[in-house]
Amino acid sequence: MPLTLGTAGHIDHGKTALVRALTGVDTDRLPEEQARGISIALGYAPLALPGGRVSVVDVPGHERFVRTMVAGATGIDLYLMVVAADDGVMPQTREHAAVLAALGVSVGVVAITKSDLADPARAAAEAAELLPGAERVPVSSRTGAGLDELRAAVARAAERVATRVSDGPARLHVDRAFTIKGAGTVVTGTLWSGTVARGDHVTVLPADRDARVRGVEVHDEPVERAEAGQRVALNLVLGRDEVARGDVIVVGETLEATYRVDVALTWATPDARPDGGARVAVHHGTRESAARLVELGGRFFQLRLEEPIVPAAGDRLVIRSLAPPDTLGGGVVLDPAPRRHGPSRDLLARLTRLERGEPEPEAPPAEPAPAPQRAPLGPRALALEAALLAAAHEPPPDEDAESLAALREHGRAVRLGPTMHIHVDALAAVRERVVAMDEITLAGLRDELQTSRKYAQALLEAFDREGLTLRRGDVRVLRQRRG
Repeated sequence: MPLTLGTAGHIDHGKTALVRALTGVDTDRLPEEQARGISIALGYAPLALPGGRVSVVDVPGHERFVRTMVAGATGIDLYLMVVAADDGVMPQTREHAAVLAALGVSVGVVAITKSDLADPARAAAEAAELLPGAERVPVSSRTGAGLDELRAAVARAAERVATRVSDGPARLHVDRAFTIKGAGTVVTGTLWSGTVARGDHVTVLPADRDARVRGVEVHDEPVERAEAGQRVALNLVLGRDEVARGDVIVVGETLEATYRVDVALTWATPDARPDGGARVAVHHGTRESAARLVELGGRFFQLRLEEPIVPAAGDRLVIRSLAPPDTLGGGVVLDPAPRRHGPSRDLLARLTRLERGEPEPEAPPAEPAPAPQRAPLGPRALALEAALLAAAHEPPPDEDAESLAALREHGRAVRLGPTMHIHVDALAAVRERVVAMDEITLAGLRDELQTSRKYAQALLEAFDREGLTLRRGDVRVLRQRRG
């Protein structure tokens, strides 16, 4: 089965030099990389191993290029963490390890580089603490010592990798798009699933553009068909300005772009967990988007994205802070196209089933349509409910106490103030908008809803009472709800 190996590690620990020593390929292809002596873009090379070959994605180690590292790490099957003997574990070693954990990449090998310059024992001990399940191999890219042992260790790790799904629809997340004179538009990426062949008709998402595959290459070698797990270059019959890094190439109509996903998240540390309503950076495939984090209970969240992604159930995500940038954690997509919603008991049960991989329960047999009136709600109560729905977040003063009591009893209305009730659906709609606000103030909600100060104040006081918000001077914050 084709596999992709991703490098990881701190800057100047010798990732690119090690890849060059292992493969004979210098993955620093850009003039700026060669002039500065650091990796900036993703690099690629084939690595021959005992019993087969893997594709290598070489990533930058500088903290400024963690986003590029994440784009390269998505879709890899196993890692090669590089730790220099003279430095040991460093900050980007730890952040790259956090990214790998967020992506669910748990199998790999640690190369202790520069072992000809320093005793590798300390670095190996630190690496064992950070990545306890990984075999550690001292190497020297300069002398070649340990390279054969490292290849053997990578081959042993590859045998432990779970089988990649290859019989699903083809999906390739684009990490490079460029033009070759005489050939046209070319995109590259790791084929996450399925196969793609010359002549296939594909779709570029999220723009939903059709294209045809003119040619397929795997590590600069033309092939008729590429398989899941391989590093692939596709020559597309498509304009260069119609595809870019972050896009997704798919075969068939099995996936769609979305601005919302329901997810299960795990945080790198307890302190890394953001407050509810926080804006975070979401990395999926090779695409990054800011998103609002909406708590659904426990480890479940809805991500409301500012740019669309093209997810499938089971995909992994990385969550990073926007400022200062740092890896907070990651998780898995449970529902790739949910409706906009908040927490509920039924939702938590459903997301728990999805996380366990349990099938959705069969829908009950269709029942006859209910009567238009719900006993014992009479015509007056139903008319009042319709009026409250129409009034939305600006309900009229209370008048019909008996009908209001009936609506409260049936869970259709709640008290908003001493002489004012609001329909529960209208209150829920405002609640979602409050959760999504950057800063919750009376004036801000008034402007958000384009309403009067009276209604904005009544709504915020209702959210204070229910425990959604906490007032701190003139600003309200979302209460942090855990578990």
